[in-house]
Amino acid sequence: MIARNRKNRTKTQDGRPLRRAKRRFVVERLFAWLQRFRRVVVRYERFAENYLGMVQLAAMVILLRQF
Repeated sequence: MIARNRKNRTKTQDGRPLRRAKRRFVVERLFAWLQRFRRVVVRYERFAENYLGMVQLAAMVILLRQF
């Protein structure tokens, strides 16, 4: 990964824009927010379908909190 080395820099050292860094930040924040839900972190569910449902429910709660 090529990351910026200062806060105010909009391009990397080789001149490429920082599109990947912005997308990566969004994904990392989502995972950080999902870590707040104990049932998702510990994975109490035995079946993958139930776990996926809990992840989706947690994502819905996160989205509802944003509004």
